[in-house]
Amino acid sequence: MTGTHVSSYPAQAVILAGGQGSRLRPYTDDRPKPMVEIPGTGVPIIGHQLAWLASEGVTDAVVSCGHLAEVLQDWLVSAELPLRVTTVVEKEPLGRGGGLKHAAASLPHPDQPWYATNGDIWTRFSLREMAAFHQERDATATLALARPRIPWGAVETDEFGHVLDFIEAPPSPYLINAGVYVFAAGFRELLPERGDHERTTFPRLARERRLAGFPLPHGAYWRAIDTAKDLTEAARELGGAP
Repeated sequence: MTGTHVSSYPAQAVILAGGQGSRLRPYTDDRPKPMVEIPGTGVPIIGHQLAWLASEGVTDAVVSCGHLAEVLQDWLVSAELPLRVTTVVEKEPLGRGGGLKHAAASLPHPDQPWYATNGDIWTRFSLREMAAFHQERDATATLALARPRIPWGAVETDEFGHVLDFIEAPPSPYLINAGVYVFAAGFRELLPERGDHERTTFPRLARERRLAGFPLPHGAYWRAIDTAKDLTEAARELGGAP
């Protein structure tokens, strides 16, 4: 497949933006989680995501809405967007896998690969590199993998129980699902009508060696915005830069 990457980068994406964001209250009392602004930027999380997707060659995005969908839809209508955006609303909870399948039905090119991202992720890395990685492995699905920092200090000891060192917020020994994906065109058909694809579709693909994991490049910025602390830390880390 060498030499085919340039023409095969996905140009379409799904953003899952239907979560309640209960851990981010009171910010999410009157808006869905992706509409929460990063302090100092004046732009909601989803605005940063759309700008990132557009910079990576995406021309069409489908946003799956749920909780307070009209707030997100109103912002999309009023904002100057860098790409075409369609919204879909779940009439009833379909679960993460069902919601992804429902949203993917509105992608403009069903015969082409696509990206997907959770609506509460703020990250910057090369999606084109991830798409090339996905294609080289002939994967059906590829998930980005992050190595988060453990939120507590760690204590290092020797075999005799002597404390050797204290390590503030060390990196986790494990990689986690970073909430950003590349999917082959046929992936939608493998998703459940309702339920969680991470308990059904992904384990099946893993057993068949059709699921790939793309470690985020060293130094790439990644943060899941789950709590008020995440908001303030994201603002501090990026100095308010969009």
